[in-house]
Amino acid sequence: MAGKKKRPVRLCLGCRNRREKKAMVRIIRTPAGMFEVDTTGKKSGRGTYVCPETACVRKINRKNLSLALKDNLGEAEVKKIQEELLRVTNFQQEEVRYGKSSNI
Repeated sequence: MAGKKKRPVRLCLGCRNRREKKAMVRIIRTPAGMFEVDTTGKKSGRGTYVCPETACVRKINRKNLSLALKDNLGEAEVKKIQEELLRVTNFQQEEVRYGKSSNI
């Protein structure tokens, strides 16, 4: 079985299902302590993953996001992250619908 490469799998913060890392969107706490959506999946910082689906994004709350990022987030920060995720995931779904490749 030489030559077969393992693909990284991550757990979704919303639905708790495992999927390939590249099929998910990453949320990070940067070394500076800021919270953001990492569309590249390569930024430095503590991260967690969510499926690019509206139902999963809506399941994110202050408690599970704070635990995953090992920091205390406020409701306003969680809402901001959810809005950004919804924007990013809607963009990805439209690209899939129209057959365009995604660089996100």
